This record gives sequence, C-alpha cells and structure tokens, in this order.
Amino acid sequence: MSNPHDAKDEESTLSPQFHGSDTEKPEDGNAPPLTPEEFAPPDGGFKAWSTVLGATLVSLSTFGFVNGFGAFSDYYNETYLTNYSATLISMIGALQVFLLYILAGFSGAVFDAIGPRFLMPFSGVIVVFSIFMLSLTKPQQIWQQFLAQGVLFNLGASFGQIFPCLAVVSHWFRRKNAYAIGCVASGASVGGIIFPIMIHRLIPQIGFGWTIRVIGFIALFCYSIGVLTIHARRPTKPLPPLTQLLDFGAFKHPTYTLLAIGSWISIFAILNPFFYVGLYGTVAFGQSNLTSYYLAILCATSIVGRVGPGLIGDRLGRYNVICVGTCISSVLVLAVWYTSSTEGSLVAFAALYGFTSGPFFSLLPSCVAQISPIEKVGARIGMMYATMSSGAFAGTPIGGVFIKTKTLDNFHDLILFSGIVGLAGSFFLFLARFSLERRVFVKI
Repeated sequence: MSNPHDAKDEESTLSPQFHGSDTEKPEDGNAPPLTPEEFAPPDGGFKAWSTVLGATLVSLSTFGFVNGFGAFSDYYNETYLTNYSATLISMIGALQVFLLYILAGFSGAVFDAIGPRFLMPFSGVIVVFSIFMLSLTKPQQIWQQFLAQGVLFNLGASFGQIFPCLAVVSHWFRRKNAYAIGCVASGASVGGIIFPIMIHRLIPQIGFGWTIRVIGFIALFCYSIGVLTIHARRPTKPLPPLTQLLDFGAFKHPTYTLLAIGSWISIFAILNPFFYVGLYGTVAFGQSNLTSYYLAILCATSIVGRVGPGLIGDRLGRYNVICVGTCISSVLVLAVWYTSSTEGSLVAFAALYGFTSGPFFSLLPSCVAQISPIEKVGARIGMMYATMSSGAFAGTPIGGVFIKTKTLDNFHDLILFSGIVGLAGSFFLFLARFSLERRVFVKI
C-alpha cells in the first residue's frame, strides 16, 4: 500500500496548525512554558512501555470484567436469577457498557485536565469496592446486581479503563499508537478469558460470593501495579467549564461524524456474540465440556485481533483495518454463526469472530486520535464513546427480546439482527475512511 505525500496528515487532520503554535504551562508557574515538541510522544522508552503495562492490567480488571459478562449471564439465567427474563438480565451488562461509554465523555476531559495521578486511585477504590459488594448480593434480588455490577463498578471503571488507560497511551505513542493501544485493549480480552473460566470452575467449589471476592483481589492487584507504572506525559491544566467537557466541535469534521455514526450502529450488534454465544451453545447442543469455553475462546482470539491489527494498522492504515475487520466479523455472524450445526462450527465461529471483531475495539481510539489535535485527544475519544453509549445500552437488550423464549429459531432471529446491523455499521465506517482518501490502496 502506498502512502503518497498528499495523503491526509496522519497525526492531526483536524488541527494541522497545532504543531508549532501552542504552548502549555507546566505545574511550576516559575518554569518557562513547554512547547509542543517538548511533550511530543516519544514512541518508546521505559516510562512509555511501563504505562502500557499498567494500563493493560487495569484494562484486564475493568473491561475484562465487562467482557466476561456472558459467563455471568449464563449463571444468572440458569441458577442465580431464574425469576427474571433474559432481556432484563442482559440489561445489567448493557448498563455496564453504557455507563463506561457515557461517562467517558466527561472523564476524558477530566483526564486532559488533571492526568492519571489522581484518577487511577479514585477509580481503583470504587472498582474493588463494587466487586466486593457484588460478592454479597443475594439470589433472585436483581436490583442488587444492577446496583453493584451495573452501576457502582462502572462509575469507577470509567475513570480507569477508557481514561487514563487509552488516552494516556496516545500521549506516549504516535507512530506506534495503534499497536500500543492494541496491547492495552488486549488486557480486556485476557480478562474475558480468565473471568468466565473462574466463574464456571470456582462457583461449584467455593460458591458465588468467594468466587467474586477472588476476582476482587485480582482487580486490587492490577490497580496497584497500574498506579505505580502509569505515568503522565503532558503537564496538567485547569479543569474546563462543564459546558466544555464534551467536545461537540469534533462533529464539524465529516470524518469524525461518519466514524461516530458507524461506531454507534456497530456497537448495537458487535457485543451480542460476547453476551450470547455461551447461551446459544447450551440451547443448540445442550450442556457439554465446551459450554464454559465458547466465550473464553472468543476472547482468546480477540487478544490477537486487538494487538495484531494494531501492528498492521500502523503500517497499512488504521481506518483500512478497522473497516475490513468490522465488515468481516458481520459476515461471519451471518455465514458461520447462523449456520452452526455442530459444536465444532460454533468453536470456529467464536475463534474467527474474536479475531475479526478485535480491530473495532483496539483501533477506534487510534482512529479518533489520528484526526484530532493532541491536546484534545482525551475529550474527543470520550465524546466518541459517549455517542456510542446509547447504542451499547440498547443493543444487547434488544437481542435479548429475540430470545425471550430460548429456542433455536429465536436465536437465529437474533443472529440475523446482529449480522445485518453490523454490516450497516461497517458501511458508515467505510464512508469515514473514504472521506479522508478516495483511493483504495492508500494508507489511511
């Protein structure tokens, strides 16, 4: 793929004048102001990669916990919350993603203002406390799961997972930004592997309460490392007025608007396999040794799907990779999941879908950063996730409506919905890509 000199500026198409005009004042008022070159991303070094390590561990304990909701959903549907419908149970997980995304719009601007130093401990205390509160919830009392798992956990995680974990990496990396963010996003996939397996294996041995407490101790360990290893790159600045926390000005740029529309539509469908693939396996093939591993397999291949495309995206273009990956994942839903007639074919779908859906999660922040001035990266990534929040909140509960009665035919309706909506989202992602460059074989 060529990368001609007249292609769009990969670092800041929204604000090309930034690189030479702005200055920022350091915390010490007596020191001379810093120029953009002095806090430009170094693309490496001990602090840069230690930040990636800490951010990955925090991602494991926050979004990894959310990624593992499919295992919670299976347990709630079959044992713990049998008095409630699959739609209502799925809303716990949908509320998790909704709050993570909607609060990102505010936490992003807060991160731009004060950095990770205070956000990380604040986030960790709330996340760990909420997990231990979840361990105390009772069966058939779904309001307790909503409060602890759906609300409190995500009030804390929104100030730790999306920010500073993703935005702070963009301050340390430019050329390798997609790869670094892919590493952080892979932490969520690792969590999506270990937490479902823990739930299926430990609950029969030590019970629900102590299984959740073990997860809480893991989160405590991850946050402790994160607080020590995540470093701020840029100086702090005053907190903006409430009216400026969300950067609505980003929507003046057509690429950003098209990217937001495509992401909003895609999030309606892209999480459904994460929530329902295990339950589908139970309905289609009954309980087996593979039942507890469908989600783990999906998340395992998602590690490669989040890190690998980061490397490829830095070479071939982030927009190219996210568009193709999201489109292929939607095709797989229709071509493989819909036609799965054996456990082997469902395993194949889980493995392939985890890989092809990965770029959507790992490259989206990089795509936003690519068309944003560096001083607004946090606010604009936050604005993107806030825009996606309503789609995240509605998508999986709508999917749950299809399987109010858990039959194979109803699951097929869910799968058709997921595949068609996913293709519609991919269409707008392609429009965003071609709004930057109409030629096909160009790095964008």
